[in-house]
Amino acid sequence: MNSADTIKAKTNPRLGEGESSLNLPNSITLLRILLIPVFVWLYLEPTPERALWAGLVFAAAAFTDFLDGYLARRSGQITNLGKLLDPVADKLLVASGLILLVQVQQVAVWLAIVMIARELIVTGARAVAAKEGFIVPADSLGKFKVVGQIGGILCLILQGAWPEWQNTLSLLGIILLYMALVLSLVSGWRYLILIFKKISPQYW
Repeated sequence: MNSADTIKAKTNPRLGEGESSLNLPNSITLLRILLIPVFVWLYLEPTPERALWAGLVFAAAAFTDFLDGYLARRSGQITNLGKLLDPVADKLLVASGLILLVQVQQVAVWLAIVMIARELIVTGARAVAAKEGFIVPADSLGKFKVVGQIGGILCLILQGAWPEWQNTLSLLGIILLYMALVLSLVSGWRYLILIFKKISPQYW
């Protein structure tokens, strides 16, 4: 990631003159957030049937991540609100999945803590950058990290729905999460370096 990846925000404290905040892509992002409590409710008691439905809801919520970004780029409706809201929705979805999997002892506590802590630190740093007038979009490593997290969590959810595939899905899920962990730490470090260079250039 280089300095060209950091987009200067509008000086107006609001979104900007004429910029609509509740457009279709942002509405889809909000839908992703609303699906999270549905997913949590379904997986609180992970019987095979409820695990299947929880997996479907989780997959649908994850798909909206691709859909809102695609629509925003295609229609030119990329807004500062969307740049901030979209990663928050992703983090809420992933954190919910990790916490529930810890509860059913499918994911190690330390792994969930490290991943969630990384998301909180990066989100806080991005909020500071936004206050300084810079919006930092996701980079390629961050996107691959999200794919690994979503894929790993989904495999571990669905292994409870299909007992005959339990071992395979469990192994695949853990592998994807460990790959996501590495990408998470590397991309998080890159975010922090970029943000600190922008808000405190005198120290670099």
